[in-house]
Amino acid sequence: MIIARRLRKENIVEYLLYMWQVEDIIRAYGCSLSRLKSEYISRFDLSGEEREETIDWYGNLIRMMNQEGKRASGHITINELILQELNELNTNLLASPKFPFYNSEYYKVLPFIVELRGKGNKDISEIETCLNALYGVMMLRLEKKEVSPATQNAVNEITTFLGMLSDYYIKDKTEGIDFDF
Repeated sequence: MIIARRLRKENIVEYLLYMWQVEDIIRAYGCSLSRLKSEYISRFDLSGEEREETIDWYGNLIRMMNQEGKRASGHITINELILQELNELNTNLLASPKFPFYNSEYYKVLPFIVELRGKGNKDISEIETCLNALYGVMMLRLEKKEVSPATQNAVNEITTFLGMLSDYYIKDKTEGIDFDF
């Protein structure tokens, strides 16, 4: 919760990846708040108030996952809405003549997106494809598995691209962006 709050303000892409990881952590504990409290949250050095806020936060996420039928897989609506906002922002940035550096970065990443979509789910957006790639590599690293140089190169490019998108997202939320269509 503390990390999520900070990431939401600083980097929406990292926030989304973090929230996907939280969803998986909740699933790993059987969507059980009592297990999360005793086996996971108890390991953190939190004050009494922080501990209660954290427990409430996880409890609310568990409730959402249960209500939305996301106990086994998928992402809760609040995360899907952020992804939708990122997709819309990506579309607007690409359509505007005011963001040539963003367009350039997009076209550097596009071959990786095409390749990834060819191997996976073709029905998801390009942004979700990029996020899935980063999340997959994050999971490989957590499992201490090797990441090939080609994959690492793709991840580096995708990270740069999504970093730009995240910066524009924050700017749009704080100042607004004039796309000048």
